[in-house]
Amino acid sequence: MLRPAAILLLSALRLAAAPALDVWHAKPEIRAVESAAALKLTGVRDGDFYRARLTNTGKTPVHVTEVSLFRIAHDLPDTTALYGESFQMLSQTAGTLGAPRDLAYDELKHYKIPQPAGVKALTGMITLTPPGGETQLLAFTSCRRFNGRFFLRPKSIEVVLDTEGLALAPGESWEMEEFLFTSGPRRATLLSALAARIDRNHPPLHVPAPPAGWCSWYCFGPRVTAKNVMDNLGAIAKDAPLLKYVQLDDGYQPAMGDWLETGAAFGGGVQEVLQSIRKQGFEPAIWVAPFIAEANSHLFQQHPEWFMKGEDGKPLPADKVTFQGWRHGPWYALDGTNPEVQQHLESLFRTMRTQWGVTYFKLDANFWGAMHGGKLHDPKATRIEANRRGMEAVLRGAGDSFILGCNHPIWASFGLIHGSRSSGDISRKWATFETVARQNLMRNWQNGKLWWNDPDAITLSGTMPAEEYRFHATAVMASGGLVLSGDDLSTLPADRLETLKKLLPPTGVAAEFEDETLQIGTVKLKDRTLLCLFNWGAEPITLPVRLPRPGAVTDLWSGKSYGAQSALQIPLKAHEGTVLVVR
Repeated sequence: MLRPAAILLLSALRLAAAPALDVWHAKPEIRAVESAAALKLTGVRDGDFYRARLTNTGKTPVHVTEVSLFRIAHDLPDTTALYGESFQMLSQTAGTLGAPRDLAYDELKHYKIPQPAGVKALTGMITLTPPGGETQLLAFTSCRRFNGRFFLRPKSIEVVLDTEGLALAPGESWEMEEFLFTSGPRRATLLSALAARIDRNHPPLHVPAPPAGWCSWYCFGPRVTAKNVMDNLGAIAKDAPLLKYVQLDDGYQPAMGDWLETGAAFGGGVQEVLQSIRKQGFEPAIWVAPFIAEANSHLFQQHPEWFMKGEDGKPLPADKVTFQGWRHGPWYALDGTNPEVQQHLESLFRTMRTQWGVTYFKLDANFWGAMHGGKLHDPKATRIEANRRGMEAVLRGAGDSFILGCNHPIWASFGLIHGSRSSGDISRKWATFETVARQNLMRNWQNGKLWWNDPDAITLSGTMPAEEYRFHATAVMASGGLVLSGDDLSTLPADRLETLKKLLPPTGVAAEFEDETLQIGTVKLKDRTLLCLFNWGAEPITLPVRLPRPGAVTDLWSGKSYGAQSALQIPLKAHEGTVLVVR
């Protein structure tokens, strides 16, 4: 239960004593350009949930930079297990309070998202699990306008909303984002409740099952040709027809931003390739980065007024405030608060849907639609609103298509995408298999609740040890989300193709893990239970497995039968994973 801040005490976590504005709050810290004396923060508690409102009771506008709802002092040990999300999909934090560990990019170092000195900044949610104790969950359950953050300092946690320096006019009020604070013995139960509350605040876009398909990037990259796609379409039709979506993943456009023009690789034939996909009974899918453009693009040259501005009033290059982009940078970010930009996005996606026949859009670089540091067409809007308005225009144009968000702001994407990429890019090496698996599995709580998770493509070609491919395939199975092949299926060996086919169709159910070691995950299906086993280490192990109920056990990958069992000892090679099917 979230209690009045003056008396809040939960296990080792407590609010620092402070004068209260009312019975429910410790005294907040409101950071503003001008004096914050006229600003009043009021709040309402409803069980574990808390909602606040900020009002300007004065006679002049106040530019508010941050609202610190709570500064929490604690005596949790440094060995307390930590997990936290970040603003950008490609950032996550695990480890412990004493030694936080980035699972991917660092928000500050890579994306240059501002934060106070001497803190570890996380976004959206954090869980804290002291040794032998209950898990404690702190989370924002909405993200309509303001980004909710957590600043970790030695022995304290600050709960903050980023108000971006917007002006709060005299008599005006802002509704803050809803905050959740709770605890319990099962971390998975807490995260399930968090997902349910997020869905209440941001109703999700429903698709009954996660898609399966093929994408061109991980075998052909930006140099993909029409022949590459057609060769794989033939292989899919012959050997893996459950791969319904055939995705042209980059390489068709002449410049970043000019998505309706045709690159040289296709010789003017993008639409012909997409039409061929549909004629053979499959669904055309395409990659688009809707919010960015390079300087040489026709879009940028013809409409520079559509982009976020710098202090000088000119379009703001991304490298001035954040990562410049991975190709043809620095990128420029379209301003989703500009009605003309909204019309452009709607028209772009309507053309691709109705004229090109695309029914699946892989959206990339969506983070730049919420890029910090830029001036917006609507001076009262936040970068969260810029992203959300732009995405709403995309949805209007895309109609009934499936929308996958990649490289996106996670909390700012609630209710706006059907699928969410849940890891960094895959590559055919063990270090990446391990890293991407951990990133995906820590986000299993989102799959099938907020959206369908996309663990990125499964790549089974190459010369890695067979056990590492089994680990990779097991991780994709355990994610419960999309299954997209990233191999050239016209040349994939038959045994690897059989592994791919055993992942189809996607189950739609993510594994629940016993603990954060992520060694044994359970997928509960109607007719069977899957136990996903992982050896993350460099030495062989024997993993004791106790079944939830006795049953006949077989190994999914090898087909080996263990007969009727209630408990087993499963040997795993270094870097090996496997799936036990229990019926």
